[in-house]
Amino acid sequence: MDQTRTVADDVLDVLRTAGATTVFGLPGVHNLAFFSTGPGSPVVVRHEQAATYAADGWARRTGALGAAVVTTGPGATNALTGFGEAAAAGSPVVLVASEIPQRLRRDGRLRGVLHESRDQAALFAPLAKAVFSPRTPEETARDIRLATALALAAPRGPVYLDVPADVLPVDAFALHTPTPPPPGAPSPAATTSGPGAQVHGTPDPSSRSAAADLLRDRSVVVWAGAGALDAPTGIAALAAHLGAPLVPSFHARGLPGAVGVPPHEPEVAAMIGSADVLLAVGGDLDGMNTRNWTMPRPPVLLTVDAAEPADPPEWTADAALTGPVAALLDDLRAAVPSREPWWPADVTARVRTRLRDDPASAEAFALVEAVETATATGAALVCDMAVAGYWAGGYARVAGPRGLAYPVGWGTLGFGLPAAVGVAATGVPTLAVVGDGGLAMGLGELATLVQERLPATVLVVDDAGYGMLRYDQDRAGHPHAGVDLHTPDLLAVAVAFGMATTDVATIGLELATALSDALASGAPHLVRVGARLLPPRTTSPRWSEE
Repeated sequence: MDQTRTVADDVLDVLRTAGATTVFGLPGVHNLAFFSTGPGSPVVVRHEQAATYAADGWARRTGALGAAVVTTGPGATNALTGFGEAAAAGSPVVLVASEIPQRLRRDGRLRGVLHESRDQAALFAPLAKAVFSPRTPEETARDIRLATALALAAPRGPVYLDVPADVLPVDAFALHTPTPPPPGAPSPAATTSGPGAQVHGTPDPSSRSAAADLLRDRSVVVWAGAGALDAPTGIAALAAHLGAPLVPSFHARGLPGAVGVPPHEPEVAAMIGSADVLLAVGGDLDGMNTRNWTMPRPPVLLTVDAAEPADPPEWTADAALTGPVAALLDDLRAAVPSREPWWPADVTARVRTRLRDDPASAEAFALVEAVETATATGAALVCDMAVAGYWAGGYARVAGPRGLAYPVGWGTLGFGLPAAVGVAATGVPTLAVVGDGGLAMGLGELATLVQERLPATVLVVDDAGYGMLRYDQDRAGHPHAGVDLHTPDLLAVAVAFGMATTDVATIGLELATALSDALASGAPHLVRVGARLLPPRTTSPRWSEE
């Protein structure tokens, strides 16, 4: 019996053991060893950018590691944008790229070897939590284990590793398999920066007591960032205990009991600003969530995070707790007496009614309600950076924590379809809301959905251009330039890929039914509707509106 087990096999095994039970990638001449394992080979996407987007989608949905493998040079650079989105969102992703064969490399010399770069890993250093460049089978075995541990250690983030093409197929059967290092352990082969490589323990009792004192006899707003997804029950219980509204960031939408509309809406912003204390759990007090820090802020800020942030926060906390988030929330709940709610419990309903009744936003809100109807059975929602995606991602009810993947961190147009590949690969029915411009950036991934038989429905809201940028030009009184696009027959394109399609004339019950039926089929399906929608208040041109 052939007992050959290669370095590439070992890398894939480590990634799967760490949670990336589906790995995404694209084969090339230098990384073909990853695709020699038969049924266990990575899912093949049609562009390397889609591989990192799909890995990110997998990580956001599962809370576990996401992973992608790409080839050398242009394969690696193609993956860079999706890697950057994972960095902005704090997604635990490991990207493994091949490098040119070690036998052909000459230190300090660029000789024109196929796919050669002077320093491929350096391209990822500004975005990566850590960068590894092992050059032997033994170093690769060590570093892939450290890479997975670092990606998953708080604060989470993407890690890059490249391996020479002539190392990947080496027989690893006789290799000594190293013991996985503890998260944060140093490695001579890694380049790391900031507190991301540190391990943080539970704060001492005095700091917890001081934090609890800030919450006593004060009105509190509980802010939930992405880090709160690791303690969804705990943060909901603490907010209820404090009689506090639970306001989620974009990444934390779907938490039980949370306010269902974004803090950009004036009713929610006024509520936040009227509180005595902002208790921020799990980060995300960033520019996009806070209107570049112009959101009304209570006078006292208390933060709870799994670890110190990689960069100093814009708002300085009056008290900061770092450690196991669930335990810290339980400690705060035990230390502070319960109280009745102080906030207007109908704030979500009031905002939704206003948006539904306003002729300027009525059609857009009908889209939100159609999406909600379709996902009410538990389907995951993935949104692109499109006007329709802004509405669905910010306002549609989400089917529980990790029920939404939305690229607000970096604002990467083209995220929606390939990220939906990763989310649907977990087995959950998935609805991707995209525009025609973003769909065009990853059109080939329709073939991935069909080939892998993934339970994904793609809703494309077709406005024949870049709707958000068209709005910006109209608002500024400028003529349209670069925003009106020739759009092909998207239904015919989807049929050519082997997808079922539905064309919907208007947004409303017809759209809700079409989406529900498509998701219930369990097969890839494209639904198209034509519409030009007003952007919501979550978009920066509308931040200053009252």
